[in-house]
Amino acid sequence: MKPLIDAFTNLIARIRGLNYIDEATLKEVLREIQRILLRADVSADVVSSITKTIEERFRQERPPEGVTSKEFLVYLLYQELVKALGGEGAPSVDITKRPYKLMLIGVEGSGKTTTAAKLARFYIRRNLRVGLIETDVYRPGAYYQLKQLAGKVNALFYGEENSRDPLSILRHGLEYMQRNKVDLVIIDTAGRHRNEEELLKEARAIYDEAKPDEVMLVIDATIGRQAAAQTEAFMRYVPINSVFLTKMDSTAKAGGALTSVIKSGARIKFIGVGEDVDEIEVFDANKFVSRLLGMGDLEALIEKIRAVEEEREIMEEIEEGKLNLLTIKKQLDSMMKLGPLSKIMELLPTSMLPIQYRAIMTDEERMSNAQEMLRRWRHILDSMTKEELLNPEIINASRIRRIAKGAGVTPKDVKELLNYYQLMKRMINQIKKSRRRLGRLIGE
Repeated sequence: MKPLIDAFTNLIARIRGLNYIDEATLKEVLREIQRILLRADVSADVVSSITKTIEERFRQERPPEGVTSKEFLVYLLYQELVKALGGEGAPSVDITKRPYKLMLIGVEGSGKTTTAAKLARFYIRRNLRVGLIETDVYRPGAYYQLKQLAGKVNALFYGEENSRDPLSILRHGLEYMQRNKVDLVIIDTAGRHRNEEELLKEARAIYDEAKPDEVMLVIDATIGRQAAAQTEAFMRYVPINSVFLTKMDSTAKAGGALTSVIKSGARIKFIGVGEDVDEIEVFDANKFVSRLLGMGDLEALIEKIRAVEEEREIMEEIEEGKLNLLTIKKQLDSMMKLGPLSKIMELLPTSMLPIQYRAIMTDEERMSNAQEMLRRWRHILDSMTKEELLNPEIINASRIRRIAKGAGVTPKDVKELLNYYQLMKRMINQIKKSRRRLGRLIGE
C-alpha cells in the first residue's frame, strides 16, 4: 500500500503548491488521479466515474466559506474515493445471537486459517467465548496450524486429524461447541480441490449442514481486480454476507481489490494489515481513504467542511421550528469544529452573554472567555437526559441542581444556557411571525 499512499501524498502536496486551478491544471490533476488509480489496479470504468464526478462537482459546486478551491478539490477527491469504497460508516461487527456460527470460505492461499485466528482474538477481546472448527481435510498441516493458533488466542478448537469427511467433522465440532457453551463458532473450510467446481460444491454442502448465521469470504488483496471474479464465483453457490481482505499491508493493488469486491455487492467487514493475530481492523472507508491520502492536517480540512454542512442542516431544522436543546447541542459541536472562536462569537447573540463576557475586553480575552463558556455549556448538555434535551420545558429547579452536579458547574451556569435557549426560541418565533405577515401583505 505504501506506493499508493506515496503517490497520493505527492499529488496532494502538488495541488496545495498550485497558485490557482485553471482549466489546464484541473485536467492535468484529473489525469494524474487516473494514472494513480489505474496503477493500483482499479478498473477503468470505476476510475472514469470517480474523475468525471470530481470534475463535474468542481465546476458546479461552490467551496464552503473559508475553503480555497485547492482545498475543495482535495476534499472532492476524498469524498469520491470514500463513495467508491462503499460509502461512509463502518460495518456492524456485533454478534446478534448465541451461539453465532460464522463460516469462512475462499481459495487456497487467501489466508483463511490465519483469518480464523484473527477473528477469534478480535471477539475474545470483546468478552465472547470463541470456538474454531477445522474442516479442511486436503491441505497438509491445516489441522495443526489452526490448533496451534487456537491455543495462541485462547479459543476452543475442534478438528479430526485422520478424518477425510469434512461434514462429519463439522457435525461433531458443532456438538462439541454446543456442549462447551461457545458464543461464537468459526468454521474454517478448504481452499484447495482438484477443480474449482468441487471446491464450490463442498462449500455449499458445509453451508447446508452448518446453517451459518454469516458466510465470510476471505480474499487476498494482492490479486487486485480479480477479487470480483472470486467473489462472484462463490456467490453462485452460497450467499456471501461479508468479506475479509487479507494482506492489505503489503499491496499496491488494495484499491483494485476493494473496488472490485464492493462492485460485486459484497460488504467488506474486516481487513488484515499484517501476519500477526492482532493485526486485524474493521474496514472503514473513511479511515482507509484517510490513510491512503496521508491525511495529516487534511483531517482538519474535512472536519471544517463537514462542520459547515452540519451547520446548514441545523439552520434548516431551526427554520422549520424544530428547536430544542438537542439542536443547540448539535450546533455547539458543529461550531467547535470550525476552529477559530471569532467564527463562534459571530453565531452567538452577544446580548445573551453573561455580563462578565460582555465587558470591554481585548479580542484575545473575549475568545478565551467564550471558549470557557462553550465548554461549560457542552458539559451541561452532556449531563442532561434525552427527554430533557428534547423537551427543555420539563427542566425544573431539582433537575437544574442534578444537571449542574453532573456537569461540575453551578446551577447559575445551567440557567444561563436555558436562558440562551429561550432567547433563541423567541427570536425564531419572531422571524416566523414576520414572514407570515409579509406573506399576507404580498398576498393582499
